[in-house]
Amino acid sequence: MQEQPKINTKYVLFLALVSAMGGLLFGYDWVVIGGAKPFYERYFDITSSATFQGFAMSSALFGCLIGAAVSGYITDKYGRKLPLLFAAFLFIFTSLGTGAFNSFSLFITFRIIGGIGIGIASNVSPVYIAEIAPAHMRGKLVAINQLTIALGVLGAQLTNMLIADPVPVGASDLLISNSWNGQMGWRWMFWACSVPATLFFVLMWLVPESPRWLAKAGKRDKAARIFERIGGSEYARKETEEIFTTLNNSDDDGKKVNFSHLFSKQLMPVIMLGIILAVFQQWCGINVIFNYAEEIFSAAGYGISGTLFNIVLTGSVSLIFTIVSMFMVDRWGRKALMLTGAGGLAIVYVIIATSYFLQIKGVFLLFWVVTAISIYSLTLAPITWVLLSEIFPNKVRGHAMSVATFALWLSCAILTISFPFLNRAFGTSGTFTVYAVICFLGFFYILKKLPETKGKSLEQIEKELSVKF
Repeated sequence: MQEQPKINTKYVLFLALVSAMGGLLFGYDWVVIGGAKPFYERYFDITSSATFQGFAMSSALFGCLIGAAVSGYITDKYGRKLPLLFAAFLFIFTSLGTGAFNSFSLFITFRIIGGIGIGIASNVSPVYIAEIAPAHMRGKLVAINQLTIALGVLGAQLTNMLIADPVPVGASDLLISNSWNGQMGWRWMFWACSVPATLFFVLMWLVPESPRWLAKAGKRDKAARIFERIGGSEYARKETEEIFTTLNNSDDDGKKVNFSHLFSKQLMPVIMLGIILAVFQQWCGINVIFNYAEEIFSAAGYGISGTLFNIVLTGSVSLIFTIVSMFMVDRWGRKALMLTGAGGLAIVYVIIATSYFLQIKGVFLLFWVVTAISIYSLTLAPITWVLLSEIFPNKVRGHAMSVATFALWLSCAILTISFPFLNRAFGTSGTFTVYAVICFLGFFYILKKLPETKGKSLEQIEKELSVKF
């Protein structure tokens, strides 16, 4: 067995944790709106409009599409550090702006701009971690990004619950709208994000550029110095030689990488794999539980205050199982966990759909909702990001990750917009049946198409996938 290099674990962990703060802010900004939803909807008087409700919930996702679309160009041209600094600034700016105005159009505008920050951070944070991580630690380190997402989700849920005053069962829309919750509480839920966003902006100045991007940019000495600090001089020599061997064996003849190259015969199979994994992570349906918690838990028999508590419960479970996944990803491997997630969710969704159909409410239904979240947090949530950060070649990683992330947020936007209409057309039972079918199909696709990547360097994965550029 090949001897592992002596890694400066504290330094690598510091780099991973700082860059993963992009995931924390992504998680907070993504979920905070779910807890604020019962209050800003009454404030803006949109409770009777599925269109406005869906647009308010999905507006940030349109920004995510913009952020994901531009992040490929930005990261391949300017590196990984500058986009993360820009994303941090956007989180500060939009968290303050979202709650500052009384206009629904301005609320939507700031949500869209905040979504741009999410789109950039969700792309760049896992890529940066993958590019600085030693092969035998990469799964665990990239999973830190999902851990911080879960922390951001839980942080938003706890913040929402602590800020909101108790709401009497059966309270009218007018009473809620005129309460402190309806006038100011939802604003503070958004403003709270500016604190971790500022910390992220400050700490990002302390991390170096990605050594793999530096190598691709021809800055071999700078790349080697960073690798040397990570694992010593011999580790730096091997890493830089392997990177340059991969780059020199590419078929580009020195051509500059652009978007059109992603659709070549050599790259299309791995690009399509990344797109399908990204879309499946969203269309498995779990995110509607976070974004539409009020409707889902209301159908299960809970009021607004009970719903806020249940949201915190689901966030706590998500965090716990994300931590467990960090210890499993480099042992079980990526494929086994993805199969477990797809198959497990399909079965649980059938149970949830049946419960709604038979009008079984309360703790029984809550148990299965929490079970679905635990399965997702253990498998599809972290492992999809690990795979997306691994499977693309060094030469085009920024552009390819941008395409996959764009597909992820587009599918998330479609999922978010479609849920109110699906819920009204088919009921909650029928909607979860649709998600169960999608998960069954995803299981068989993963079984047939997904390779195992654990324990291999990014360059080894590139060679084994036979992708040359």
